[in-house]
Amino acid sequence: MRYISTRHGSQGNPQPLGFEDVMLAGLARDGGLYLPAEWPHFSKSEIAALKGQPYAEVAYRVMQPFIGDAFDEPTFRRLIAEAYASFETPDVAPVKALGDSGLHLMELFHGPTLAFKDVALQLLGRMLDHTLTARQQHATIIGATSGDTGSAAIEAVRDRRTIDIFMLFPHGRVSEVQRRQMTTVLAPNVHNVAVEGTFDDCQDLAKACFNDLAFRDRHALTAVNSINFARVMAQIVYYFWAAVKLGAPDQPVAFTVPTGNFGNVYAGYAARQMGLPISHFVVATNTNDILARFFETGAMTTTEVVPTYSPSMDIQISSNFERLLFDLYGRDGKTLAEAMAGFRSSGTLKVGANALGGVRELFDAGRLDDEGTLAAIVDCRKRFGVTLDTHSAVAYAVAQQHRRDPKVPMVVLSTAHPAKFPDAVEKATGERPALPPRLADLTERTERVEGLPNDIAALKELIDERMAALRPLKAARR
Repeated sequence: MRYISTRHGSQGNPQPLGFEDVMLAGLARDGGLYLPAEWPHFSKSEIAALKGQPYAEVAYRVMQPFIGDAFDEPTFRRLIAEAYASFETPDVAPVKALGDSGLHLMELFHGPTLAFKDVALQLLGRMLDHTLTARQQHATIIGATSGDTGSAAIEAVRDRRTIDIFMLFPHGRVSEVQRRQMTTVLAPNVHNVAVEGTFDDCQDLAKACFNDLAFRDRHALTAVNSINFARVMAQIVYYFWAAVKLGAPDQPVAFTVPTGNFGNVYAGYAARQMGLPISHFVVATNTNDILARFFETGAMTTTEVVPTYSPSMDIQISSNFERLLFDLYGRDGKTLAEAMAGFRSSGTLKVGANALGGVRELFDAGRLDDEGTLAAIVDCRKRFGVTLDTHSAVAYAVAQQHRRDPKVPMVVLSTAHPAKFPDAVEKATGERPALPPRLADLTERTERVEGLPNDIAALKELIDERMAALRPLKAARR
């Protein structure tokens, strides 16, 4: 398996990379995102053979074509087993019917930080550590989070000697639980940075660090956001897992995904490219509805980010959308690079009618405001006895607005535990959802966080100073 950048050809024609180099690079040096040069394909018989298998076995079979010889079979199976041993259920991602409605919830929040990001990051952290240890190298993760990626990434790499992590989050725009899950981890390799700005500002700062190639090389930067294809790869698994439980390959399945940075739904798109019979996707957004507007009009136009009850979706620039655009632009990396540059300067990107027609065959999209989100929480609890978090509630409501065929099972991705957003859930239901016992004292733990303006020079200075101070300590540990 070889990988190319979405901007392949925009700066010459570099050789495709193997899996380990793509995993360590995160973002391509030309500013694009990596993805396979060709998608592996699963036959109907191969999909059918996944039925009844435990999650770890499905994960191994789905991901193995992507890794090639990067990890031998015993090692990769061990890393998968260790990653999912930390989940509260052996199913990892339970799929539960909502009565006889034809709706199903896939619960992706049973990992250590109560969000779907754990499914990929518990594995990615172990893969990174294994590769860096084998190569006797150190890497520095720079990540941006709208709430859940940060805590999941920190939990995955805390106390690992091969990795330091700098996690940027928008000050005052994540929930208290989300913030504390990051800032109360006092491991010496964890560095939390509260940025005065939005998630898009944090994401721009992280990308600016990668695009400064001298800075990038000095600190051996890597990423754990969904811009890293290794994370998308691990998320593809649960689409196969849910689909075979609901009748694939003989029965098509539809998915509704609460969407911010487009990585989660793109993993589903990848699963379909691999042969999984997915009839369509519903992209569920909140008031920050740039993606819903794109699927309606064929144009992406940025507006101001509005804080909502579903903060992980408070995004205007969805990085992973570039991977879908790569296909819409006929896999022409040079043309796409020019379009993305124009989007950055003008705030608008349009695709042609033919491309829009093709994407509309596969994607629907809808939006839900805060009032509707609270109403959806109440409705699901009243009808099915299930309490949703705010992001899952958006998906639950939008799924019902955009079902195409009631005979096709619709899977709603439930991406976070309701206790991660207790204020909004309490406002809707009158009851405050409790954290699991292992996190019951979260609000009493000591926090450690650095505040910074939305300024790339200040961020680089902080990273340079931190890494210089840590260098003697790391040398002594060796």
